[in-house]
Amino acid sequence: MSKVTVVGAGNVGATCANVIATREIADELVLLDIKEGVSEGKMLDIYQTATLLDFDTKLVGVTNDYAATANSDVVVITSGMPRKPGMTREELIGVNAGIVANVVSSVLQYSPKAIILIVSNPMDTMTYLALKKSGLPKNQIFGMGGNLDSSRFKCYLAKALGANSNEVEGMVIGGHGDTTMIPLWLKATYKGIPVADLLSKEEIDKVVADTMVGGATLTKLLGTSAWYAPGAAAAYVVESIIRDQKKVIASCVALDGEYGQSDICIGVPTVIGKNGAEKVLEIKLTDEEKALFAKSAEAVRKTNSVLKEIKAL
Repeated sequence: MSKVTVVGAGNVGATCANVIATREIADELVLLDIKEGVSEGKMLDIYQTATLLDFDTKLVGVTNDYAATANSDVVVITSGMPRKPGMTREELIGVNAGIVANVVSSVLQYSPKAIILIVSNPMDTMTYLALKKSGLPKNQIFGMGGNLDSSRFKCYLAKALGANSNEVEGMVIGGHGDTTMIPLWLKATYKGIPVADLLSKEEIDKVVADTMVGGATLTKLLGTSAWYAPGAAAAYVVESIIRDQKKVIASCVALDGEYGQSDICIGVPTVIGKNGAEKVLEIKLTDEEKALFAKSAEAVRKTNSVLKEIKAL
């Protein structure tokens, strides 16, 4: 019997829960929020689609009752303030650091062996904070950002190619931010064919640019952060853990010398299975990609330094 908890019943958390439920990824799914009735209401709403969508996941909605999350195999943390128009992820740090630290502590009280997936922004820094505060091994707690950025990259590649998006492969590494992510366009393929052979440099540059402002573009259009793709991206990672799929997913993991970096959580290709972030894959980067990754790591470290300034670490 598998059990998953999603903490935070906002747009992203509720969407993640909905995907997990409808795909029957877990036998039991708990949605928790601090606002009275929200989790209960959203889970009841999802439950009322069970006969329409033919699924049989046990659904539980609770208000701040962490006892209900006991013995979870995976916990997804989406808690925190969403990014508002004109607001950078870095500006969220003061508010969300306290929230994430408290949630991780509460979760571990009842599920000490759970794999914890951080979605809260700024995600790289929240993952670093959660890892340091919890003292957990690095495979047990990591962040979801690269998977979302990669899905956006593949979306824009498919549009540019006029292709079936499921036949396009592409990955984004580095920090989960508008200026820190690195779409690896030289390694992107369409049914094994390098996209560099199929698109002009101008077309590729546009795909890369659109990918890097993918989140900001949606925030401007919607007036708040996106939720369908982020929620589905988190559920995708959960599925790889619960079903031990060993999928290679760009994930924000703690590095210990890989890619020339240490004491940092940042997006790199990672094998995701029942033990969480099981293995970091070191792919060969060009000199330009290495330089971009080093610059990205420097930016993430700068954001991390705010944690010490506000005495969160």
